[in-house]
Amino acid sequence: QVQLVESGGGLVQPGGSLRLSCAASGFTFSSYWMHWVRQAPGKGLEWVSRIETGGGITHYVESVKGRFTISRDDAKNTLYLQMNSLKSEDTAVYYCGNPYGGMGNWGKGTLVTVSS
Repeated sequence: QVQLVESGGGLVQPGGSLRLSCAASGFTFSSYWMHWVRQAPGKGLEWVSRIETGGGITHYVESVKGRFTISRDDAKNTLYLQMNSLKSEDTAVYYCGNPYGGMGNWGKGTLVTVSS
């Protein structure tokens, strides 16, 4: 029943911007911390960012600080990741979700490709 659907990925040039969205359903979205993780080609999963309930407290992996902004719209059950000043090393499949339950709840991902 829990469903998380990422969107907004695509091809963007270095220095460009992209805004990812994650539509959530099947649970009380506003009651959970939410996260973005990513998987670059040939790499393992990397945690990117989290946002706490209420949206006021956010954390980021050092490599994206100052460039990415996580936010949430609880009225729309939607999580966002605004990505600015994109670098080739940001190329990855981005997943939204949370770690609750055995393996957590994660979407199928959206691919972000940063390339000239």
